[in-house]
Amino acid sequence: MDAFLASTALVAFAEIGDKTMLLAILLATRFRQPTPIVTGIFAATILNHALAAWAGSAVAGLLDGQAFRIAIGLGFVAMGIWTLIPDKLDDDGAPAAPRYGAFVTTLVAFFLAEMGDKTQVATVALGARYHDVALVAAGTTLGMMIANVPAVFLGDRLTRIVPLNVVRSVAAAIFGALGLATLAQALGWL
Repeated sequence: MDAFLASTALVAFAEIGDKTMLLAILLATRFRQPTPIVTGIFAATILNHALAAWAGSAVAGLLDGQAFRIAIGLGFVAMGIWTLIPDKLDDDGAPAAPRYGAFVTTLVAFFLAEMGDKTQVATVALGARYHDVALVAAGTTLGMMIANVPAVFLGDRLTRIVPLNVVRSVAAAIFGALGLATLAQALGWL
Protein backbone atom coordinates (compact mmCIF):
# COMPACT_ATOMS: atom_id res chain seq x y z
CA MET A 1 0.00 0.00 0.00
CA ASP A 2 2.99 2.31 0.52
CA ALA A 3 3.67 2.12 -3.23
CA PHE A 4 0.11 3.26 -4.03
CA LEU A 5 -0.04 6.09 -1.49
CA ALA A 6 3.47 7.39 -2.21
CA SER A 7 2.83 7.28 -5.96
CA THR A 8 -0.50 9.09 -5.63
CA ALA A 9 0.81 11.87 -3.38
CA LEU A 10 4.04 12.39 -5.28
CA VAL A 11 2.41 12.72 -8.68
CA ALA A 12 -0.59 14.74 -7.48
CA PHE A 13 1.72 17.43 -6.08
CA ALA A 14 4.29 17.23 -8.89
CA GLU A 15 1.59 17.56 -11.55
CA ILE A 16 0.27 20.91 -10.32
CA GLY A 17 1.62 23.57 -12.64
CA ASP A 18 3.13 20.92 -14.93
CA LYS A 19 2.79 21.20 -18.71
CA THR A 20 0.19 18.42 -18.81
CA MET A 21 -1.97 20.36 -16.35
CA LEU A 22 -1.64 23.38 -18.61
CA LEU A 23 -2.57 21.09 -21.51
CA ALA A 24 -5.71 19.97 -19.60
CA ILE A 25 -6.71 23.62 -19.20
CA LEU A 26 -6.05 24.29 -22.88
CA LEU A 27 -8.09 21.26 -23.98
CA ALA A 28 -10.96 22.21 -21.67
CA THR A 29 -10.98 25.71 -23.09
CA ARG A 30 -10.80 24.47 -26.66
CA PHE A 31 -13.38 21.63 -26.53
CA ARG A 32 -15.64 22.51 -23.59
CA GLN A 33 -16.45 18.78 -23.24
CA PRO A 34 -15.12 17.63 -19.87
CA THR A 35 -16.14 13.94 -20.01
CA PRO A 36 -14.16 12.93 -23.13
CA ILE A 37 -11.20 15.03 -21.96
CA VAL A 38 -11.12 13.38 -18.51
CA THR A 39 -11.52 9.95 -20.12
CA GLY A 40 -8.69 10.71 -22.55
CA ILE A 41 -6.42 11.86 -19.71
CA PHE A 42 -7.15 8.67 -17.77
CA ALA A 43 -6.55 6.35 -20.75
CA ALA A 44 -3.32 8.09 -21.78
CA THR A 45 -2.01 8.21 -18.22
CA ILE A 46 -2.75 4.61 -17.27
CA LEU A 47 -1.09 3.37 -20.47
CA ASN A 48 1.93 5.66 -20.19
CA HIS A 49 2.46 5.14 -16.47
CA ALA A 50 1.94 1.36 -16.59
CA LEU A 51 4.70 1.19 -19.19
CA ALA A 52 6.90 3.53 -17.12
CA ALA A 53 6.35 1.58 -13.88
CA TRP A 54 7.06 -1.68 -15.70
CA ALA A 55 10.26 -0.22 -17.18
CA GLY A 56 11.40 0.97 -13.75
CA SER A 57 10.64 -2.35 -12.13
CA ALA A 58 12.32 -4.32 -14.93
CA VAL A 59 15.46 -2.20 -14.89
CA ALA A 60 15.64 -2.34 -11.09
CA GLY A 61 15.38 -6.13 -11.24
CA LEU A 62 18.33 -6.25 -13.62
CA LEU A 63 20.42 -3.66 -11.82
CA ASP A 64 19.52 -4.40 -8.21
CA GLY A 65 22.42 -3.32 -6.06
CA GLN A 66 23.58 -0.59 -3.73
CA ALA A 67 24.90 1.66 -6.52
CA PHE A 68 21.58 1.44 -8.37
CA ARG A 69 19.57 2.22 -5.20
CA ILE A 70 21.84 5.23 -4.58
CA ALA A 71 21.21 6.36 -8.17
CA ILE A 72 17.43 6.04 -7.62
CA GLY A 73 17.72 8.10 -4.41
CA LEU A 74 19.76 10.78 -6.17
CA GLY A 75 17.23 10.69 -9.01
CA PHE A 76 14.41 11.49 -6.59
CA VAL A 77 16.42 14.39 -5.14
CA ALA A 78 17.09 15.66 -8.69
CA MET A 79 13.35 15.41 -9.50
CA GLY A 80 12.66 17.48 -6.40
CA ILE A 81 14.94 20.19 -7.72
CA TRP A 82 13.38 19.87 -11.20
CA THR A 83 9.92 20.29 -9.67
CA LEU A 84 10.88 23.76 -8.44
CA ILE A 85 11.30 24.91 -12.05
CA PRO A 86 7.92 26.07 -13.44
CA ASP A 87 6.69 24.42 -16.62
CA LYS A 88 5.05 26.15 -19.51
CA LEU A 89 3.32 24.65 -22.50
CA ASP A 90 5.46 25.14 -25.58
CA ASP A 91 3.82 25.97 -28.87
CA ASP A 92 4.86 22.59 -30.26
CA GLY A 93 3.14 20.88 -27.29
CA ALA A 94 -0.23 22.37 -28.13
CA PRO A 95 -2.76 19.96 -29.59
CA ALA A 96 -3.51 20.13 -33.27
CA ALA A 97 -6.75 21.51 -34.61
CA PRO A 98 -9.70 19.59 -33.15
CA ARG A 99 -9.97 17.28 -36.16
CA TYR A 100 -10.33 14.02 -34.20
CA GLY A 101 -12.54 15.13 -31.35
CA ALA A 102 -11.90 15.74 -27.68
CA PHE A 103 -11.16 12.14 -26.61
CA VAL A 104 -8.65 11.21 -29.32
CA THR A 105 -6.94 14.61 -29.23
CA THR A 106 -6.61 14.38 -25.44
CA LEU A 107 -5.42 10.76 -25.54
CA VAL A 108 -2.68 11.46 -28.08
CA ALA A 109 -1.68 14.86 -26.67
CA PHE A 110 -1.45 13.61 -23.07
CA PHE A 111 0.40 10.43 -23.96
CA LEU A 112 2.99 12.39 -25.94
CA ALA A 113 3.23 15.23 -23.42
CA GLU A 114 3.98 12.72 -20.64
CA MET A 115 6.94 11.26 -22.53
CA GLY A 116 10.03 12.32 -20.58
CA ASP A 117 7.94 14.49 -18.26
CA LYS A 118 8.87 14.61 -14.59
CA THR A 119 5.81 12.59 -13.59
CA GLN A 120 6.76 9.85 -16.06
CA VAL A 121 10.35 9.87 -14.83
CA ALA A 122 9.00 9.73 -11.27
CA THR A 123 6.86 6.74 -12.24
CA VAL A 124 9.92 4.93 -13.59
CA ALA A 125 11.75 5.65 -10.32
CA LEU A 126 8.75 4.57 -8.23
CA GLY A 127 8.53 1.34 -10.23
CA ALA A 128 12.22 0.75 -9.55
CA ARG A 129 11.81 1.50 -5.85
CA TYR A 130 8.65 -0.48 -5.12
CA HIS A 131 8.73 -3.27 -7.77
CA ASP A 132 4.92 -3.19 -7.95
CA VAL A 133 3.80 -2.12 -11.41
CA ALA A 134 0.06 -2.28 -10.68
CA LEU A 135 0.13 -0.24 -7.47
CA VAL A 136 2.59 2.33 -8.83
CA ALA A 137 0.67 2.78 -12.10
CA ALA A 138 -2.66 2.99 -10.25
CA GLY A 139 -1.23 5.48 -7.74
CA THR A 140 0.45 7.73 -10.28
CA THR A 141 -2.66 7.66 -12.46
CA LEU A 142 -4.83 8.63 -9.49
CA GLY A 143 -2.36 11.43 -8.71
CA MET A 144 -2.64 12.69 -12.29
CA MET A 145 -6.43 12.58 -12.10
CA ILE A 146 -6.47 14.41 -8.73
CA ALA A 147 -4.46 17.23 -10.28
CA ASN A 148 -5.94 17.33 -13.78
CA VAL A 149 -9.69 16.72 -13.35
CA PRO A 150 -10.16 19.99 -11.45
CA ALA A 151 -8.09 21.69 -14.17
CA VAL A 152 -10.52 20.40 -16.79
CA PHE A 153 -13.59 21.55 -14.88
CA LEU A 154 -12.22 24.80 -13.49
CA GLY A 155 -9.95 25.74 -16.38
CA ASP A 156 -7.91 28.86 -16.03
CA ARG A 157 -9.72 29.90 -12.81
CA LEU A 158 -7.68 27.20 -11.03
CA THR A 159 -4.38 28.83 -11.95
CA ARG A 160 -5.49 32.03 -10.23
CA ILE A 161 -6.56 30.24 -7.01
CA VAL A 162 -3.76 27.72 -6.39
CA PRO A 163 -0.43 29.17 -5.19
CA LEU A 164 1.78 27.21 -7.59
CA ASN A 165 5.04 28.13 -5.85
CA VAL A 166 3.81 26.58 -2.59
CA VAL A 167 2.58 23.45 -4.37
CA ARG A 168 5.89 23.12 -6.23
CA SER A 169 7.75 23.47 -2.93
CA VAL A 170 5.64 20.74 -1.28
CA ALA A 171 6.18 18.44 -4.26
CA ALA A 172 9.92 19.13 -4.18
CA ALA A 173 9.99 18.33 -0.46
CA ILE A 174 8.18 15.01 -1.06
CA PHE A 175 10.60 14.08 -3.84
CA GLY A 176 13.53 15.10 -1.62
CA ALA A 177 12.27 13.12 1.38
CA LEU A 178 11.71 10.02 -0.73
CA GLY A 179 15.18 10.46 -2.24
CA LEU A 180 16.83 10.86 1.14
CA ALA A 181 14.94 7.84 2.54
CA THR A 182 16.03 5.76 -0.47
CA LEU A 183 19.64 6.91 -0.03
CA ALA A 184 19.56 6.17 3.71
CA GLN A 185 18.17 2.70 3.03
CA ALA A 186 20.76 2.02 0.30
CA LEU A 187 23.58 3.09 2.61
CA GLY A 188 22.26 0.95 5.47
CA TRP A 189 21.30 3.87 7.71
CA LEU A 190 17.64 2.69 7.97
